[in-house]
Amino acid sequence: MLRSWVEVSLDRIAANYRAVKETVGAVEVMPVVKADAYRHGASAVAHRLEEEGVRWLAVSSVSEGVRLREEGLRSRLLVMADTLAAGADAWRSHRLTPVLHRLEDIQRLPAGISYHLKVDSGMSRLGVRAEPEAIVRAVRGTPIEGIMTHFASSANFQSGQTADQVATFEELISRLSVEYIHLSSTSPIHFGLKTTWRNLVRPGLALYGYVSASRGPAPAHLLKVAPALTWKARILLVKDLPAGARIGYGGLCTAETPLRIAIVGAGYADGLPHRLSNRGQVLAGGQLVPILGAVSMDVTTIDISSVPHLDIGDEVTLLGPGLDAQAMARAASTIAYAVLCGINSRVSRVFV
Repeated sequence: MLRSWVEVSLDRIAANYRAVKETVGAVEVMPVVKADAYRHGASAVAHRLEEEGVRWLAVSSVSEGVRLREEGLRSRLLVMADTLAAGADAWRSHRLTPVLHRLEDIQRLPAGISYHLKVDSGMSRLGVRAEPEAIVRAVRGTPIEGIMTHFASSANFQSGQTADQVATFEELISRLSVEYIHLSSTSPIHFGLKTTWRNLVRPGLALYGYVSASRGPAPAHLLKVAPALTWKARILLVKDLPAGARIGYGGLCTAETPLRIAIVGAGYADGLPHRLSNRGQVLAGGQLVPILGAVSMDVTTIDISSVPHLDIGDEVTLLGPGLDAQAMARAASTIAYAVLCGINSRVSRVFV
């Protein structure tokens, strides 16, 4: 009997992919399966996406790409955030396509390997930050296959940063001819920023059923997606507490009235945010019930006074319908990405 597990719907991920594909039409879609497909299981997700016809997948590191090749993936794999040296022989032996972030790396590229160049158009993170003339000179006559950038604020319509980044990027690509041009992840797709789609898009969060909330007067929302992951845990113990009992580390919670509590088999070592201590909720017996006291490493205490029939072995839903990753993120003062990616590998994964 599993103590804590996630249930992943591969059918839902496929449906979310089709929603993206239908939205962007003829534009090619490169699903992002980095960070173990946002903890949904990169191998299973990638294989299902290949069944849907994808030709490209994006990962973060060489090791992620190698692992997918060893698990039988055939799609093109773009490694978006690693060094050229990290690949050594893997670029060729495992058919990985590097994203380069420095012009000097172009000359160090192994023979016969094509690459994508990332341009820092204003995020000041990964990517080349150089004048267009210098970039054009550096890539001339090299096996460049694609050019890309990444937006910093594409869901923020109170900011002009996205427009500034587009202008910087367009100034460069007007002087280049490459097979793939890609700027957009989930938000520019969802908010219909069609001029940024070019001929390739890189959805990540949307595949797993989420889109970021907008700031300011956003355009109409295009994507219809739904979460693919439900996180559950079992009740390990049930007990009754008298009024005045202190609960958990530091006595963060004191029972104001007699309570019936349950100890749930998931804690911050499993990825349940510690900041949910004394403020988060879970679904138990079909109801939202509060977390009491501190979230511990391995267990969490909840108030089941409203559902007193629950007992040892019963399931509690930490993430699922009625309590998704965005709701948990708001309660924990973080973001849905961090909630999903924070689910620890010791939490069992079940594909449904």
